[in-house]
Amino acid sequence: MKREKLQNLVRWVFHRLSNLQFIHPEYVPREGGVLIATNHLSRLDIPVLFLIPARPDITALVTDKYKKYAFFRWFTETAKGIWIDRDRADFTAFREAVSVLRQGGCVGISPEGTRSDSGNLQEGKAGTALLALKANVPIVPVGLAGSETALPQMLRLKKPAITARFGPSFHLPPLDHNNREETLQGYTDEIMCRIAAVLPPSYRGFYTDHPRLKELLAAAPEQG
Repeated sequence: MKREKLQNLVRWVFHRLSNLQFIHPEYVPREGGVLIATNHLSRLDIPVLFLIPARPDITALVTDKYKKYAFFRWFTETAKGIWIDRDRADFTAFREAVSVLRQGGCVGISPEGTRSDSGNLQEGKAGTALLALKANVPIVPVGLAGSETALPQMLRLKKPAITARFGPSFHLPPLDHNNREETLQGYTDEIMCRIAAVLPPSYRGFYTDHPRLKELLAAAPEQG
């Protein structure tokens, strides 16, 4: 099966079995390299991102532990996903993602590094910031809600509500190599707080009381 046919199949499944809503997808540039940074709740998150209206070319970094499952391996490779070893610094996956971004592609990534068992946003890792800086591309934050409980409901034909809310794109300034670790931490917090800002309050977890999140919420128009 080709990638386009897989997208059409996934779109049909979500249309039939869920109420999937994309909120402000216009924030995603229609062309050029862009990194989509999202929270991670469920195995459904990658298929949801696969359907972003503006970027049918989207791929994503996917943990290689799924290689041992035939369906997930087939899906990821058909969707041209990038396998990544989450247990080490995977420079091969990093270089592949940079290459895709520099060629004008769209890459999805979860800065948390793993699914949240509680549904709450976990502390982010620096890899997303490093990838955006290396490829020199904007980041678009997206907050997913509802996917954490959706699969059992879909299997029971209950049509769960799943939302993907996008925030404005932003660039990270060049890295200050004289203060590398602190700067990277600040960039990671910026990415995570921008994701938190487009999530419902109950999902914000680790960043609920972060000062930067409060600044973003105060400056943002009412979510609609």
